[in-house]
Parts: sequence; C-alpha cells; structure tokens
Amino acid sequence: MIIVETEILIDMPIDACFDLARDITVHTQTVWKHTREKAIGGTTEGMISDEGVVTFQATHFLIRQKLTSKVAQYKRPYYFVDVMLKGAFKSLRHEHIFEEVNQKTLMKDKLIFEAPFGIIGWITERLILKKYMRSFLEHRNNQLKLMAESIHDLT
Repeated sequence: MIIVETEILIDMPIDACFDLARDITVHTQTVWKHTREKAIGGTTEGMISDEGVVTFQATHFLIRQKLTSKVAQYKRPYYFVDVMLKGAFKSLRHEHIFEEVNQKTLMKDKLIFEAPFGIIGWITERLILKKYMRSFLEHRNNQLKLMAESIHDLT
C-alpha cells in the first residue's frame, strides 16, 4: 500500500474552494490534457455530493481505463473522501481536506492505493505509481489553483 500526500494554498474562500474541488466538470478540465479523462457514468457534470458515484474514463500509460468511485465521507466544507468501487487498483482511497488559513484555503490530498498482482504490483507501486500519482495530483491541484484564483480575482 502506498500513501501520497500533497497540499497547496489557494487564494479562495474555503466554501468556494471545496465546491470547485468536487465539481466533476472542473475535475475533467484540470486533467484533460494529461489523461483525456472524462466522466461517463453516475454524476457526469456539476458537483458530486455525499454518497455520489462517478465513473471516469482516462488514459494512463497508453491504456484506456475506467474507474468508478463513491463519496464515502462528506463534511462540507472541510473534507470529502472517495473510494474506488471498480477500477485498475486493488484498492484506492482519496481524502480531500480543506483548512481555512488567513482567508485562503489549504487544500490537502491524501491518496492511499494498492496495486493488484501481488509482488509485481508491490514493485510497480514503489518504482512507478507513487511518482506518477504524485505528479498527477500536483498537476491537477495546480490547474485547480489557477482556475480558482482567476475566478476569485474576478469577484
């Protein structure tokens, strides 16, 4: 099992940042160039909420994959947690945590995952997937920050 943690400070109020982070349309816009990700089932646009389910289709390592996840925990505007119901991983849990810091939002991600295929999966987690998933989250979060702060500047 691997744990990847990231954080980013966003110049936007916590409520608005929380809503932007759970917006499926925004999510696909922030990762589109990276993975060609799109929502194809469940909540496919707008904000996902408590117990919401979404299926994403994306290309990772030149392989088109599907991942279905469900919001398992939800407390607006402080956190939501989604867990994989079906997908390429043996298990995947993504914790989205939001803290107010001087009228800005500290957005934290904690991604906990395990690859299938026993020892081969264990080696792949450590040699490839940990770095790849950190890069994916950091890219997505930087794109979200750019989007959030451009919206916030307009207000």
